[in-house]
Amino acid sequence: MALGPFYVAQKLSRGEGMRGIVLLMRHGETAWNREGRVMGQSPVELNERGRAQVEAAAPFARLIGPEIIVTSPLLRARQSAEIIARALGGIEVVDEPGLEEVRYGRWQGMVYEDLLADAEYKRYRDHPLTMPTPGGETIGQVQERGVNAIRRALEANPGKRVLFVSHGDIIRTVLCHFMSLELQHFRRIRIDNATFSAVQVAGDFAELKFLNLLPDPERAFVSPFARPKKN
Repeated sequence: MALGPFYVAQKLSRGEGMRGIVLLMRHGETAWNREGRVMGQSPVELNERGRAQVEAAAPFARLIGPEIIVTSPLLRARQSAEIIARALGGIEVVDEPGLEEVRYGRWQGMVYEDLLADAEYKRYRDHPLTMPTPGGETIGQVQERGVNAIRRALEANPGKRVLFVSHGDIIRTVLCHFMSLELQHFRRIRIDNATFSAVQVAGDFAELKFLNLLPDPERAFVSPFARPKKN
């Protein structure tokens, strides 16, 4: 038998520090997701496909049994959280601004092709840990506010299983923190719309339970912003 599980069991049994089950869900698809358009703080709602994605994820949400939902207050995340809450019998949904999408400033509304021609974006793309967005955030600051939001929720709900509904880059950076992965590699973690990831936290240790779980796995193999081929 592998010895790894013995180490994990010992770590998870310790009583000191932050503890809890962290469930992470990205919001469902929006029209701007389909277009490859930067949403940032824009109040973009779920499209029909996005609502269907979240509805399809609801049966799994019932299986993992979150007791409270903490969500980014941005419209697409809040709508996703409310769909899941109804599927769980109307559990409480709490807004947490620390889970909001990266503040992209003037990049909001731009499409991917436009960004590739933007010199400031190119510098950010290559140096996200030190180069802030036009909205004033480095990816390290994004990670810090996301982790702090999770810490506050766990401390306010001791012993509860908490579902956090947020955005792609927030979830990626939070997972890097709990997995002790270098933040520079955050873009290597795939987080699709309406997917679940989970981490059990015990002090300075965390175990990844599952990552980017979705009801239609083939979606994970489609490149982001893929366009239908023209005849």
